[in-house]
Amino acid sequence: MFVNSVKSLKLCDSRFMVTRFFHVTQDGYLQSRKRIKEQFSHLTDNFKTKMKDFVNESKNMIFTEDLKNMVHLAECTDLHLVLNMITKFNDQNTKLRFDSFVFGPVVMRMFYFLDTPNEALQCFEDPANNGFFDQLISYQILLNLLYNNKMYEEMYRVFETIQQKRLNMSKYPKYSVNLILAACYKQNTPESMEYASKVWSDMIKVGVVPVRRASALFAALALNQGAPHLALESISMQKPHYVTIRNIKAIALAEVGRVEDALSVLRGVLEIDSPEQNNKHTFFEETISKVHCAVEKADSKDIQKEFQNLERALRDRELIDNKTLDQLVTSEIKNSSNSPVKPRGMPQLPYGLRQRKKVSLERAA
Repeated sequence: MFVNSVKSLKLCDSRFMVTRFFHVTQDGYLQSRKRIKEQFSHLTDNFKTKMKDFVNESKNMIFTEDLKNMVHLAECTDLHLVLNMITKFNDQNTKLRFDSFVFGPVVMRMFYFLDTPNEALQCFEDPANNGFFDQLISYQILLNLLYNNKMYEEMYRVFETIQQKRLNMSKYPKYSVNLILAACYKQNTPESMEYASKVWSDMIKVGVVPVRRASALFAALALNQGAPHLALESISMQKPHYVTIRNIKAIALAEVGRVEDALSVLRGVLEIDSPEQNNKHTFFEETISKVHCAVEKADSKDIQKEFQNLERALRDRELIDNKTLDQLVTSEIKNSSNSPVKPRGMPQLPYGLRQRKKVSLERAA
């Protein structure tokens, strides 16, 4: 049974996104939302009342424009109505639909905008809505919304659905893989390590080459779970000049006892980096610290001296910074394409944070 309106309102008022993994492009949804709100103006309440009547009367149909408008007008208190409209719309005879509008991504953007992961998941998993969200972008938005709200176990269920559906003939779409590995990394448990390892090995068996972020996430999880050998294997297909890969490699080599190889990674940066470069090839403080620990364990004066010289040179060239591996592997991934101009007058913050900001401004006034 769908959650009642009181619970929905409580969720929207109290919850806001703490972190994001992917940047979900909302510009198109926000532009449409602004336009439709202006179009309906003071008629919004009347329209919502009419839609409630249509949902409750079997003889009435929910047309494409009805659902499209409602999805863009919806606030948290309207979600029960929206869910009922989606179910009725999806149940209607497909022969009576002449519009090819794909609702899945738009509905998921609505849930993302309102920051309502429980309702989004329930709508997604409702058998009555089978096929409604069969688009990779819908899965990605849902996974990202669940990730924002630390609902990692629920992400596994969604990922299993993705693998079963195999949309676009792909069992391992790269953005979904990135998100599920991010969930495994965040949980950082033996169980999440086992799950990530299975996903990883299955991908390799079928010839899927993981992208760099996926490699970094799996490797970072492996390091946290005391498996540096797996970290080394997972980054072996990635170019070494990327900052995450370079730091992971140095840490993993140090932790498997190959101290001289770890020092070679540090030395390699000094050989290619120049002081006037804007994009410096840096190492994290934590990387230097872990290599240092391995050097001490090696109990070799020659190795200790070489490390001291390398560390001094790196610091002199300002090639050591305070960023952490965790910050980089979980940093937001933004769309590389140029995003459209943000619509004026539309809030860019998730619902809960908008409410908090509104209260703060009222108090200040």
